[in-house]
Amino acid sequence: MKPRILLFLLVSVLITPISQAATLPGPLIDTNWLKANQHKVVILDVRKDTKSFTGKPVFKKNRKTGKLTLAKVAGHIPGARLINYKNLRASKEVNGQKITRLLINKAAFEKIMQSAGVNKGDAIVIVSKGWSVADITQATRLYWSLKYYGQDDMAILNGGLTHWLIKGGAVANKISRSKKGNWIATAERKNILATSADITNAIKDKKTQLIDVRSVSQYLGTWKKSYVYAKGHIPGARNLPDELLGGPRGKANFTSADNMKKIASTLGIKTDGDTITYCNSGHLASGAWFMLHEVLGNKKVKMYDGSMHQWTREKGKTIDLKTE
Repeated sequence: MKPRILLFLLVSVLITPISQAATLPGPLIDTNWLKANQHKVVILDVRKDTKSFTGKPVFKKNRKTGKLTLAKVAGHIPGARLINYKNLRASKEVNGQKITRLLINKAAFEKIMQSAGVNKGDAIVIVSKGWSVADITQATRLYWSLKYYGQDDMAILNGGLTHWLIKGGAVANKISRSKKGNWIATAERKNILATSADITNAIKDKKTQLIDVRSVSQYLGTWKKSYVYAKGHIPGARNLPDELLGGPRGKANFTSADNMKKIASTLGIKTDGDTITYCNSGHLASGAWFMLHEVLGNKKVKMYDGSMHQWTREKGKTIDLKTE
């Protein structure tokens, strides 16, 4: 090859722009940012209602004003890869007890990510349906799981698909197939995972803050979920009801950092220091973990994966309205 041609090819390679993953601005992004950077990230759409992924959203028109209001969330952001929330958790035997809804093992988690076409080095944006707090905490649960297995370059779309649709974002209803990815777990970060032993120690030494993310009625023990075996809350825990993590149904954006600090202060909850969040099964608790650990930057927060299901199955002590 002639020297001039070789030099031309070398210069062409050096000046040709290389496609790179977007630099995420933080743990939460908005629809405007995603619209501008959509081609630079991998969008993972997580939901239980997988049929709605290929559905069509429904808008209702006000007869007087002509204004359209979102009535049904369906479809997905073009190019998004579907993650079935139900596949992210599994049953395991822990201390001789069968505990359900726990984080799946490393191999199973890698398989889900690879099947979704996720590769090493990808910047990930997680999208939920965004209609309710239960939706946005599906996103935080996936975020926590990815974080546990070593992923750092990721964010959650604030408001999820609901906000995307309200803001006029494009919507697709056909599944786009992707090649198998090569994503692998690079860590098992036990510093964000609390165990029953951690809970026992927190009760004894009172140095670690326990936060119960369930409703006030469950916290006080006036009712409980069927898979929780005793009413009430773990001794010493303070209550941060999940409804305070986001807005009302149809507008379930995450509570702002400033407002979360005010809410926490009002409820006697510290936003710094050693903390463990829990709920019934480690779903809603991931939302409080996300707000404290990622949004507010307290890196001493863990989530109790087994939560009240595991604690009460192991016959851990609880306090309810009658005994407190």
